[in-house]
Amino acid sequence: MSKDLNAEILRNWDSQPNEVTVRKIQGLDGREMVQMRLDLGVLQMEMAGRPDGKRPHGYESLLDYHQELLRQHRALHGETDNSYEISEDDCDEMRREAMQFYYRYLSLFHLGDYYEVIRDTSHNVQLFDLVRDHAVEESDRISMEQFRAYVLMMNARARACIALERQDFDRALELIDMGIEQIQEFLCSVGREELMESCREVQFLEEWKERIVSKRPLSEEEQLRQELRSAVEQEDYELAAQLRDRLKAMAH
Repeated sequence: MSKDLNAEILRNWDSQPNEVTVRKIQGLDGREMVQMRLDLGVLQMEMAGRPDGKRPHGYESLLDYHQELLRQHRALHGETDNSYEISEDDCDEMRREAMQFYYRYLSLFHLGDYYEVIRDTSHNVQLFDLVRDHAVEESDRISMEQFRAYVLMMNARARACIALERQDFDRALELIDMGIEQIQEFLCSVGREELMESCREVQFLEEWKERIVSKRPLSEEEQLRQELRSAVEQEDYELAAQLRDRLKAMAH
């Protein structure tokens, strides 16, 4: 078998500039995997566990490994003890793991696998928390905070997309608001309140929310209220009275 990837894969699958180009494939052992096409090659990732398929220290991920070490540490020193430390080298490895999960959840989002996006973004948020709270070096503790707003946005997008698939527009809007609130709380926690209005992630969610509101179908109550306004404007008071009665009945 030729080891030339260009001959086997790349030549028949072009990358698209400024677009996320992804697909699912079936491996030689029958397992489903996801591939992302980049300008210089292809990333192939497992659908579950670590995207690279490794089990660091026998655990599903470095996050799981350090969470277990933290649990053991607190079992010895008390549940409120916060002295567990993550070394500089461990932080480097965890940053690499976070990047793997980023590539996978970005791919899965474009494939519409929103539950898996929630899984992977939640993984990265927990990993950021662990490094922020337990890294030995201050530079490590803040190194991944720059990505938190984006991860929170992607988590909110995935949750809202699931609601939209069910045509539950109110729930989708609620989830978007929750995502905006989480990002704003994060900015406040790091003393960057002045970035709230200019934050790209907040701006995206606000604009997406406006698009949903403008395009969603009216509920029965909203439709009745619209008809009521029209009846009053046309001085059709008999119809207006009937519509008011229907709205009152809906309220009980």
